[in-house]
Amino acid sequence: MIELRYLKTLVALREYGSLVAAANDICLTPSALSHQLKELDQFFGTEVVYRRTRPVSFSHVGQRLLKLADEILPQVQIAHTDIARIVHGQTGRITFSSECHSCFDWLMPLLNQYRLQYPDVDLDFAAGFESNPHELLQIGEFDLLITADPIALKGVAYFPIFEYESRLVLSTTHFLARVPSITVQDLAEETLITYPVDRHRLDIMARLFLPANVQPKHIRTTDLTQMLIQLVASGRGIAALPDWVVNEFEQKGWVISRRLDCVAPEGLRRTLYAGYRVEDQEKDYFDGFLKQLNKFSKSRGSFYH
Repeated sequence: MIELRYLKTLVALREYGSLVAAANDICLTPSALSHQLKELDQFFGTEVVYRRTRPVSFSHVGQRLLKLADEILPQVQIAHTDIARIVHGQTGRITFSSECHSCFDWLMPLLNQYRLQYPDVDLDFAAGFESNPHELLQIGEFDLLITADPIALKGVAYFPIFEYESRLVLSTTHFLARVPSITVQDLAEETLITYPVDRHRLDIMARLFLPANVQPKHIRTTDLTQMLIQLVASGRGIAALPDWVVNEFEQKGWVISRRLDCVAPEGLRRTLYAGYRVEDQEKDYFDGFLKQLNKFSKSRGSFYH
């Protein structure tokens, strides 16, 4: 069997040209190195290194082994480095899931910054919007959940990212854009345009319609924020979206937003959380992302970790 130590010995001999210098480089005595060469000669049944030449030279068998060493030893070193990074938590995979369709607006820049610090970590997103994301997080289907509805589960923790206001979105010509006060009864006469998720997970349903025991006249769904805004702008219905989403389109003059003060004087306010398994925080790369999230949270003047 050809062992890695033999290949390292031959490479050292090629580099230094003498048994003494090569032995010193690979931390062997000259006699131990000479013994290795004898073992190689016996294994192949021919002389591998011509030790009497100055510098030492290699037989055809020795040259072939050197070629093998040049192919294998760099790969072995790369594998050692990769394994060390894995052991010390520098490489891995984080799979994200989100109950928030519009979170990518602030999440993607954050991930781009994270990649600069942890280039060997794969970042991925779970497909679709699950009906039981918290339980799927708990059992490891994904690693981090963006949600406004934390659920107490064993082994799962939630990191408060920031507080936001869910605002009523109207077309610029909608009559509700001009009335002094909007009631839940006013909104119940409208078509609600929203994302295709369970109704109890929608801010406006969970905090406004359901507590008042009323339903909007119709509900229309779309996956895309831009399509939702377009439908509202063209007078097809109303919507409720986080303030950071509404601001962009309101500044362009496409829609108008109103505070839902029929919920509370300060409007419909929620907190966005990142849920994760507590055990994952022991991984350096995962803890690094939580720290990046903490820094982002502080920059928004919200919660502290």
